Amino acid sequence: MSSGPEAVAALQAAPEEETTIAGRARQRRLRRMLLVQAARVATLVLVIGGWQLLTTWKVVDPFFFGQPSGIVARLLDWGQHGTSYGTLWQQVWVTMQEALLGFGYGVAGGVVFGILLGQVRFLADVIGPYIKAMNAIPRIVLGSIFVVWLGLGTTSKVMLAAVLVFFVVFFNAFQGVREVDRNLIANARILGASRFEVISNVVLPSALTWITASLHVAFGFSVIGAIVGEVLGAQKGLGLVIATAQNNFDPDGVFAAMLIIAVIALSAEWLIGRLERRLLSWRPPAPTEALPV
Repeated sequence: MSSGPEAVAALQAAPEEETTIAGRARQRRLRRMLLVQAARVATLVLVIGGWQLLTTWKVVDPFFFGQPSGIVARLLDWGQHGTSYGTLWQQVWVTMQEALLGFGYGVAGGVVFGILLGQVRFLADVIGPYIKAMNAIPRIVLGSIFVVWLGLGTTSKVMLAAVLVFFVVFFNAFQGVREVDRNLIANARILGASRFEVISNVVLPSALTWITASLHVAFGFSVIGAIVGEVLGAQKGLGLVIATAQNNFDPDGVFAAMLIIAVIALSAEWLIGRLERRLLSWRPPAPTEALPV
């Protein structure tokens, strides 16, 4: 065993070596992030630029496929003069309001029923087949029924969005509850925890990974529900704008509204990702998260 100056030098070299390794890891992550961003920009430029060139050279008919410059012109026109049903921001707000309300109701219902049926086997055996049967019904049929029942207002779109979100969250919450370690539940009950305490302190935190993972897909479904409901029948909203552009053979208008929807969805995805990281901050990072390729 070494001692004296050699041991002191070894102890001093160890922190320096760890610092060097950490610095190299940060550099690799930075290079990878820059490479990913550059590849994303290049892909976008290639697709948009190719689309514009093909339509300009008449290789692809812009009457049917539109073109990026026409989409930008349509967005500017809507921003300055509004749509046929009011200002552009009014249409965006109506659709967002319907999607957010449907998202909230659907997530709440999916989490409650998922945990309840996951914990009470009798209820799962009784209600489970009916939920599966309802999930098999085509959504476009439900949208038409809701419009007939609830009219052309906001309520029918919120209901359709909530139904779409409910099934996504429900099945994830149900499976998450079923995947909870039974030893943890048994230990909590041995320590005197009530059923509510077991659910709130053991089951729900354990199933939270499944539930938060479903939110990424669920918000997209809520937007789809709002848009489909507006296409079927509405007084305002981006879905109505899309339907009007389609009826007028205006592909630029269709793509312009779709671009707005994509921006909304990406913004919501970013917010949900931030929420997921905060809710699951206790979870150790997965190998794919800790060691990017």
